Amino acid sequence: MKTILEAQSTPRQDGFWMPGEYEPQTRIWMLWPNRPDNWRNGAKPAQQAFAEIARAIAQFEPVIIGAKPVDYAAARYLLGDEDNIKVIEMEADDSWIRDCGPTFVINATGAVRAVHWHFNAWGGLVDGLYFPWDKDALVGVKVADLADVDRYRPESFILEGGSIHADGEGTLLTTEMCLLSEGRNPDLTRAEIEGYLSEYLGIDKVIWIKDGIDPEETNGHVDDVACFVAPGEVACIWTEDPDHPFYEVSQQTYAQLSETTDARGRLLKVHKLCVTKEPIYMTAEQVEAIDLVEGTIPRTTEDPCITSYMNFLIVNGGVIVPQYDDPHDSLALDQIQAMFPNRKIVGVQSREVVFGGGNIHCITQQQPAPR
Repeated sequence: MKTILEAQSTPRQDGFWMPGEYEPQTRIWMLWPNRPDNWRNGAKPAQQAFAEIARAIAQFEPVIIGAKPVDYAAARYLLGDEDNIKVIEMEADDSWIRDCGPTFVINATGAVRAVHWHFNAWGGLVDGLYFPWDKDALVGVKVADLADVDRYRPESFILEGGSIHADGEGTLLTTEMCLLSEGRNPDLTRAEIEGYLSEYLGIDKVIWIKDGIDPEETNGHVDDVACFVAPGEVACIWTEDPDHPFYEVSQQTYAQLSETTDARGRLLKVHKLCVTKEPIYMTAEQVEAIDLVEGTIPRTTEDPCITSYMNFLIVNGGVIVPQYDDPHDSLALDQIQAMFPNRKIVGVQSREVVFGGGNIHCITQQQPAPR
């Protein structure tokens, strides 16, 4: 077991920072879906989608997937003999490793460490999505141990990986809707929250986007709205259709980012990324195929699914992009290709992941390569 660096120091004090997602990576971590109260038809369609996403990533770098012991054999069978995918036994409450897993940090001398945040299922007893979440809360330490890295553990700070995006050069994107929500760190001021981000991620400037597009699921994670695609460059969702449910957030965010500088004083270059042509909703049949269990929030046919092309994953030499069988699928691939001209763009059908409340970026966590 590696060292727990709790209350001894912080990443900033030790010369560590969160790198950009476009920097070299060692591997991608995932968790296998299981919950019948979140995934329809006993999670079987979702498992097929996770397998396709894992195979797409494995074209570029290794993937480690944690599965409950009861699911291990089936997951291994479904993934076949993929040389670049490893399945291990790992207990978790669900499969959102971006949020319950650790955030990795690096330094200039080739070391990698992990920050194990506190996790409360996106709002705890205020507006969390399920209870209990004790197994999810241990995923951070399990991944850190398996990765054989030292681990930082803030005393009490709650944070999910999908709520932040860093450029690797001192700038961080996040949303007020999430980090200032009552279910996260209500006893901390905005300045105190920035202090934690500074100390544990090596951040010099926080760019606070007002809102996200999923207030009911994650309280507005930034990874559905905007992200860094290179130092000094961001992507932002965009639609000119005033009837689209994401219209207001897209317009507001684009306007803000277009007038914002990063930690190094550069005016951000903002790339527009389309949204789906039409909002996508679950059918009554799909909703009825999800088990109703006390303590979880049921799906409905009235709420639009969070079908954001922004929830893509950058990997070594590639970008894995959500697809929805929507007329704008190919446009999104072309726009992302323009943002990453030297990477291979791979689209993967991810409707089943969206039906569970997230997307490709939400179900993955990159481990950066040492410098």
